[in-house]
Amino acid sequence: MDPTLKSKVITMLKAEYAGLSPRLKHVAKYILDHPAAFGLDPIRETARKSKVSTYTLVRLANRLRFDSFEDLREPFRHALVSSTQFVDRPGWIDALSAHSDAGRVQAEASMNTLAGVETALSRLSPEMMADVVELMMSARTVYLTAVRSSYSLAYYFHYVGRMALPSLQLIPRHLNSPLDELNTAGPQDVLIAITFTPYSVETIQACKFARRKGVRLILITDSDVVSPDLDPEVVLVASTISTHFFACFAGAMAIIENIIALLVNRGGKKAVERIESYERLRDEFNAYWRAPNKKH
Repeated sequence: MDPTLKSKVITMLKAEYAGLSPRLKHVAKYILDHPAAFGLDPIRETARKSKVSTYTLVRLANRLRFDSFEDLREPFRHALVSSTQFVDRPGWIDALSAHSDAGRVQAEASMNTLAGVETALSRLSPEMMADVVELMMSARTVYLTAVRSSYSLAYYFHYVGRMALPSLQLIPRHLNSPLDELNTAGPQDVLIAITFTPYSVETIQACKFARRKGVRLILITDSDVVSPDLDPEVVLVASTISTHFFACFAGAMAIIENIIALLVNRGGKKAVERIESYERLRDEFNAYWRAPNKKH
């Protein structure tokens, strides 16, 4: 079988997505979000997980010009067989599991975190990351937006990233709407949006508004398809599956760390000088407040 067929099917799903019926869109998104499960599960299990009928799955296969559901699934199954890597379970994980019930919970969470990071990083091709850095470095302004739990990621990204790239701006500021901040944005600018299921209405609206103004869009999210009419330049995908009730952002943070490393490298001497200036500022501030004769 053609080893690139899975990638071709994914590309086909993305291209056809906007024109699909609501039920077919639901199935297509499930396949894009869970390619491994789709490759493993029989048709009835896929129907149960995606909450549609088996007939809907067959309809999607036919829409994509496959003769049957099995023909649609086979590229995903083949990719699993040909690319599965057996990674040794670290000894310290086993030690945690054997320690206590709390140790078992910690071990499961640790394995989930490691898997999330590995999966996210394995999807970052050098070409994709080169596109991200080029978009950011060539932009007049790089806007960065997120809300609620995703805001912590955006805050860190901005706090560190601005030292390498001064054009990076975290929005909204001063309790404004992100739309206010994007009012003067245009084709010379880039918007990086961070959002995960359930996708923030504010963030999606900001993305759509920015696209209408010609702003180039980079998404950091948990799916290749967040909204069919966004059409971003780059989508960076990280699973947020966790062993508890809240999202695990380890994979997303790993993506951000890679972007920062590449920005610092691309920024060269000027980036290093800016980082050093921030460090000197902190040292001077700390020295002032530690001085015995300072005035309050």
